[in-house]
Amino acid sequence: MRRPIPFMVAALMLIAPLKTLQAQKLPAKAKIVSDMALANEYFMKKWPDPSTPTNVNKVRSSNLWTRAVYYEGLMALHKIDPLQKYKKYALDWGTFHKWEPRDGLNTRNADNQCCGQTYIELYELDKKPEYIEPIKKNIDMMLTGDKIDDWNWIDALQMAMPVFAKLGAIYKDDRYYERMYEIYNYSKTKHGGNGLYNPQEHLWWRDKDFVPPYKEPNGANCYWSRGNGWVVAAMVRVLEVMPKNAPHRNEYLTMYKDMVEALVPLQRADGYWNVSLMDPTHFGGKELTGTALFAYGMAWGVNNGILKKKTYQPIITKAWNAMVKDCLHPDGMLGFVQGTGKEPKDGQPVAYDHIPDFEDYGLGCFLLAGSEVYRLSK
Repeated sequence: MRRPIPFMVAALMLIAPLKTLQAQKLPAKAKIVSDMALANEYFMKKWPDPSTPTNVNKVRSSNLWTRAVYYEGLMALHKIDPLQKYKKYALDWGTFHKWEPRDGLNTRNADNQCCGQTYIELYELDKKPEYIEPIKKNIDMMLTGDKIDDWNWIDALQMAMPVFAKLGAIYKDDRYYERMYEIYNYSKTKHGGNGLYNPQEHLWWRDKDFVPPYKEPNGANCYWSRGNGWVVAAMVRVLEVMPKNAPHRNEYLTMYKDMVEALVPLQRADGYWNVSLMDPTHFGGKELTGTALFAYGMAWGVNNGILKKKTYQPIITKAWNAMVKDCLHPDGMLGFVQGTGKEPKDGQPVAYDHIPDFEDYGLGCFLLAGSEVYRLSK
């Protein structure tokens, strides 16, 4: 007859796998940058000419938001691995588009303005006025007048807020911060009736289509992973450049800290976040873009002394290791990237071998995450 396992031994057997999971370690810096470079090289080989337009259902110029997010990631990679070919790839892209936002200098669409983030970063490297003057002219147009309802979808915060913040920092002009706050606060408190932000759960509805009474199949509110990832990234990229005494900085810092705290219990055991943050049954599974943006945001917080390393590093480590292990193909392709859309059911299926409609923004998210994980690694 088999003897029963003593209680303490049984307890230790249960705890051991948890300890193994918690004991994950970040790779060395060289491995992190190597994995980033592999993914980036796959893309640059696939798109050797940065001026080539995309053609998904229709032709779009290559300064659209999906490509602009990629260049955010490329510039982040360049900061830790300053290869000339990375800078040239970005310069050729900006030069071809005459350093203008997509759809011209009169656009107010945040997606069209996202490319300005890279234009401004390239200006900061070379101080050539032609790099920054068109996007400045475009944003200056939005500084006056009563219209402040432009950002009616939360992705817009990441696409446009850092452009306002960077211009405010470069020109030491608080008008950029004040107008940025007005448009942001309208999104937070007005769009959709009472705003797109839920101050109780510290997460954002993607747009007015998802505010209550809209519910997920399990009865929870619908918080889209990548959408909330864009907001976290927006807060990071704004806080990174705003002076400590800039107007409304504390609002963004509080938003950032509240959101990352709310995200901690929503991480899956395998390191990912579900596309529907509070309903794992609604297209649940591994997904890179939201996970990468959350890892990026949290790693930045630890690196800047805002988040406790002891609390957040295991979360970040688990997410990064999962993406490299499960998503990064030997040739550099990234799997488990949800295609474009605005909710869990869009851009499906999400799978290891599935190529999404646009491959660029997923890579951008991965490179942003890697750039901060690199700084976190010993």
